Amino acid sequence: MNTTDLNSFSKSVLPVKRVLLSVTDKAGLESFAGALNASGAELISTGGTAARLRSAGLKVRDVSEITGFPECLDGRVKTLHPSVHGGILARKNNTSDMQTIQDLEIKPFDLIVVNLYPFRETIARPGCSVEEAIENIDIGGPAMIRAAAKNFDSVCVVTSPDQYEILTNEIDEFGGIRYETRLAFAREAFSKTAQYDSWISTYLGRTSGESLPERLTLAFDKSGDLRYGENPHQAAGVYGIQHELIDCFHGKQLSYNNYLDVEAALNLAVLFKDDEPTCIIIKHTNPCGIATAGSLTEAWLKAFETDKNSPFGGIVIVNRILEIEAARAIDTIFTEIILAPAYSEDALELLKAKANRRLIIYRNTDMLKSSWNSRGIFGGILYQQSDLEDLEKGSHKTVTERRPTPDELRDMEFAWKVVRRVSSNAIVFARNRQTLGIGGGQTSRVESSRIAVEKAAREQLDLRNSVIASDAFFPFADGIEAAARAGATAVIQPGGSMRDQEVIDAANRHGMAMVFTGRRHFRH
Repeated sequence: MNTTDLNSFSKSVLPVKRVLLSVTDKAGLESFAGALNASGAELISTGGTAARLRSAGLKVRDVSEITGFPECLDGRVKTLHPSVHGGILARKNNTSDMQTIQDLEIKPFDLIVVNLYPFRETIARPGCSVEEAIENIDIGGPAMIRAAAKNFDSVCVVTSPDQYEILTNEIDEFGGIRYETRLAFAREAFSKTAQYDSWISTYLGRTSGESLPERLTLAFDKSGDLRYGENPHQAAGVYGIQHELIDCFHGKQLSYNNYLDVEAALNLAVLFKDDEPTCIIIKHTNPCGIATAGSLTEAWLKAFETDKNSPFGGIVIVNRILEIEAARAIDTIFTEIILAPAYSEDALELLKAKANRRLIIYRNTDMLKSSWNSRGIFGGILYQQSDLEDLEKGSHKTVTERRPTPDELRDMEFAWKVVRRVSSNAIVFARNRQTLGIGGGQTSRVESSRIAVEKAAREQLDLRNSVIASDAFFPFADGIEAAARAGATAVIQPGGSMRDQEVIDAANRHGMAMVFTGRRHFRH
């Protein structure tokens, strides 16, 4: 149906004389139903909803009275009956429809108030069994919602307690529900049932081991409108469950670019979740300084030492409660966003002094470890498993004559975590679990290495006895030669080049230790 066809519908206000209520989310139910009852509407309800209304002193009829059939199969069948769906689907401006339901002694409904079994909340609970998940797949609810939404010209469908106040105000002002409201609520209803089905489809696919379905359905609730997108002339909004991962409790609303930076920070921080105190500085989605140390204050100082120019206006994320000493250190420069799992009271008092600084608490980072991500392209999207797999102990292979020392191996593992979050081609120099030089986003690996070395020189950081990490293999020996000249003594890289032996030979000539991981970490 096109937009012109909608003009053929009745635009009159719909009086509310008969209401069907069947809700899982009972927030605000009694006051809303009470207002409907006070306006003269007859209330019809199911199971727990009816009991709740009666306990509030409201007069309500059970659906089983209307259908002449009891609820059965442990409540699985309640509303799937012609007396319910005939009353929902009958078109009030269609003489034949109204004559048919009159002959069948079916009364029409004016308002359907339904929300669905908590399927998504159920499967999010740790240890949820398949049986529990299946029992929380609603059948009658979506059927009623879709029926009422289809017949929005004659029936209004309410799917959320957030809509109750809109309706009560409208009934008070207009004596019924306006066409525009019915149309808007119908659109919202179809959106919700589509989203609900997508959750079920995705869950069943993953339960059966399917990772890349033949049909991909993505459905997200809008979290909010953004002032603009990457640039002021681009409209933008944010959708999804960000609120379950972060709480921006101080400062301005996050912007489009802020969200991208926060995601980059979280995806790197999750790799250091269980490490010693770690501080990560992000700028334009790339790490510009990272360090792990005995305290967050020391970690911040070492991370900042990597690059003293880029962090201004950037993002800082830590993996421990942010105490006052570390907060004072971070506060010495302008930082737009700070993320921590928690803050001490005195740290908050200090950091809140800057009104425009965003302060964020992050949580539930395990959600990131099992996530998939998508990226829009021409005519569709790309969909892939997130690159969150860490380097397992013993999974790497020493390919040179010299094996790495314990200190080198520790720094290799540190640098390997960092390099996977730098834009390709990515190179990271590190020593004592501190980044010394980071280069990425270049068209050649040698160029990235040159940038990393130059940054270290600019900050007067000595690269002698450092390790170097590369997100992909070295295609030629020149990269190893350059690393050796800079002072690196050990290399961690995926391997897999046609010239691996040449690269290994170069490392051996310089007495370097080299480890192959067998896994690439491009980040485009």
